[in-house]
Amino acid sequence: MILAALVPTVLAIAAHASVPPPPSGWSLVWSDDFNGGAGSPPSSANWIVDLGHAYPGGPANWGTGEIQRYTDNPANLSLDGGGNLRITPLKNGNEWTSARIETRRSDFKPADGRILRIEGRIQMPNVTGDAALGYWPAFWALGAPYRGSYWNWPGIGEFDIMENVNGINSVWGVLHCGVNPGGPCNETTGLGASRPCPGSTCQSAFHTYRFEWDRSVSPNQLRWYVDGQQFHSVSQAQFDATTWNTMTGHQGYFLLLNVAMGGAFPNALAGQTPTAATVPGRPMLVDYVAVWQSGSGPGPSPTPTPPPGGVDARSTIQAERYQAQSGTSVETTTDTGGGQNVAQIGNGDWLRFDGVNFGSAAATQFKARVASGAAAGVSGLVQVRLGSPTAPPIGDFALGNTGGWQSWRTVPANISGVTGTHTVYITFSSGQPADFVNLNWFSFGT
Repeated sequence: MILAALVPTVLAIAAHASVPPPPSGWSLVWSDDFNGGAGSPPSSANWIVDLGHAYPGGPANWGTGEIQRYTDNPANLSLDGGGNLRITPLKNGNEWTSARIETRRSDFKPADGRILRIEGRIQMPNVTGDAALGYWPAFWALGAPYRGSYWNWPGIGEFDIMENVNGINSVWGVLHCGVNPGGPCNETTGLGASRPCPGSTCQSAFHTYRFEWDRSVSPNQLRWYVDGQQFHSVSQAQFDATTWNTMTGHQGYFLLLNVAMGGAFPNALAGQTPTAATVPGRPMLVDYVAVWQSGSGPGPSPTPTPPPGGVDARSTIQAERYQAQSGTSVETTTDTGGGQNVAQIGNGDWLRFDGVNFGSAAATQFKARVASGAAAGVSGLVQVRLGSPTAPPIGDFALGNTGGWQSWRTVPANISGVTGTHTVYITFSSGQPADFVNLNWFSFGT
């Protein structure tokens, strides 16, 4: 493993603090303390691991120009055994790799008349000067409608709770909204403010980074803090009704943690990054992430937790991450984002995915990223079944040649409404014995 060679020994297990108890008059909505064995991944019940250079079908380089490839390699993403999550950018030859995770829950939003507080205790990568050029750690939130669309930013809203670039001793808090470019949030820059970390530098010690969405006052307010000290605020009064409602009127937000390398923000301050002087192997450490809400009474309804190995039905489910299969193989894909696809799929083949969590709102649509180089006259059905590969299909679509085995298109299909958690089978049916489809990913929605 290149990790041992690149991570300095000074980055030993850092001090751990448990998630603080709820402040008086508040209740805990959700948290992760990152407890677990050294080298283990973050909880799959809490987090989705993003991979590659983009969401499938989304903007290249995650829409920011960052250059790294995100992986689930423990060298890039793992618990440190001392109660912290470690996200470590590494370089192998000319390629940078790192990690990015996002919460399965996407309903973080204050109830009417209450305040939502999102907080993380984080140590930024401990690197400064020329060695830090290109480092871009972040703790942030995206509006739930971004999932499965990827082209509705910034209207759906983005709260950057903590951003930092190039090892500067400063935390940035930024709101993105409206239209791009320009608009009420001055995109692509956003509405932001920054300040040095109190006491110890952002890079040399843990600090708490907090965002509050306050619906207890009119107009509503958004506030940013570091170590309890407010340094940025935005008021609902700054926006027209359409902009505010598009940003806040949906089901809520999901949270993200990542360390990017290069891209628009670090490049804007230092020119093209990273450079030959940039040193790999300096991790961002995350002690905890917690969400609280003020007041009493029901808060956001949590999305039912899938069993171990399960997955959010509305996330992008990579086909090669099946729990079982029959008749298929896996190969490297040239589709956007890279990674692998399932190949050599023909009549009677199937893929099984355990613990797919549809939640309480019925999913009524299935979409899949498929390609086909099948001969003329060869086609078949891509089907969805629940519980068994021989159960009646709840939906399907037909596919013939798309122009090649790596010529990808996203095809939608209606399905019978599904709620709850299920074992999902993707099955394949054809009147010919020849292979007729490759599958990269699929997802469910409404």
